[in-house]
Amino acid sequence: MTEKVKESGKVLTLGRFIKINGLLLLVALASIAASVLIGQGGTDFSALWPLDTENNEVAATILLARLPRTLLAALVGAALAAVGVAFQALLRNPLADPFIMGVSGGAALGGTLALAVFGGGVASSIALQCPAAFVGALAATLLVYRVGKVAGRVDTVTILLVGVVFNAFASAVIMFIKTVVTATKTQEILVWLMGSLGYREYSTILVIGIGVFIGIGILFCMASRMNALALGEQGAAHLGVDVEKTKLIIFFTASLLVGLAVSVSGLVGFVGLIVPHVTRLMFGPDHRLLLPASVLAGCIFLVLADLSARLLFIPLTTEPPVGVVTAFLGGPFFLLLLRKRHRTAFVD
Repeated sequence: MTEKVKESGKVLTLGRFIKINGLLLLVALASIAASVLIGQGGTDFSALWPLDTENNEVAATILLARLPRTLLAALVGAALAAVGVAFQALLRNPLADPFIMGVSGGAALGGTLALAVFGGGVASSIALQCPAAFVGALAATLLVYRVGKVAGRVDTVTILLVGVVFNAFASAVIMFIKTVVTATKTQEILVWLMGSLGYREYSTILVIGIGVFIGIGILFCMASRMNALALGEQGAAHLGVDVEKTKLIIFFTASLLVGLAVSVSGLVGFVGLIVPHVTRLMFGPDHRLLLPASVLAGCIFLVLADLSARLLFIPLTTEPPVGVVTAFLGGPFFLLLLRKRHRTAFVD
């Protein structure tokens, strides 16, 4: 185990792993239950049965509206948090986030093109917008990897620079598209880009869920190698880690998770930055614990943020995008954490 993994002073044991993740799992389930049962107009539990979505309005509200949206929020939050952990390990930078590698730019561009060309009824459906966003993310991933590969090896600094440049290019193209389409389409594009979960079919949630669980499973298998990468590439190689293969697996798995998340939610910021950072401060840098704990914490954070967005409809008479809520919650909180950490470091 590396010194950076031990620096928290807490050795990872099976009991500690189960205790922390078990507690987070209970909080996640409670958050999901609250999101499903709480909403505009409340829930008349006496009218919930029978669960007939065609004739029972309460059952339809819970099973066809709140539950799928809550499950989607949980999956997107888990995926973005896992990607944040992976990219921070890959770049050895705790300030890296899921949208730094250019993948989000490709997904945003693909979804924007679908909205601009086909507009509301068609592009807002899963049949086109989500696949277009995912294809854009996949194309961006391949482009960034191909350009960022130097002398037959994955250079993380070059990939980072290529990703930043590509994101800027994609933003410029999106800005151009917004200037040439109608005002209605511009509004649709803007809402989607700010991060909006909306309501999806269970079949879509199932596909996204399978992809997210597979991706998170692959990253969890890489957790020990992420610990080794904390020593640097040479240190990891001395420990017997195939550095290039590890970087390749982490990069493509995390990028595809970003593509899945953005394809159904747009750009929901701060989840992949705030959650891993807070989890690392609480539980230490060991990725074997950090990754699953961040996944559960990301689920909790985005579910509660989406619940807040829905409840804000009552006083505002309009629902803000969940990406705006995560920015309002995450931005100031992250600044406070950094300030507290700097003060502690100064005192020490």
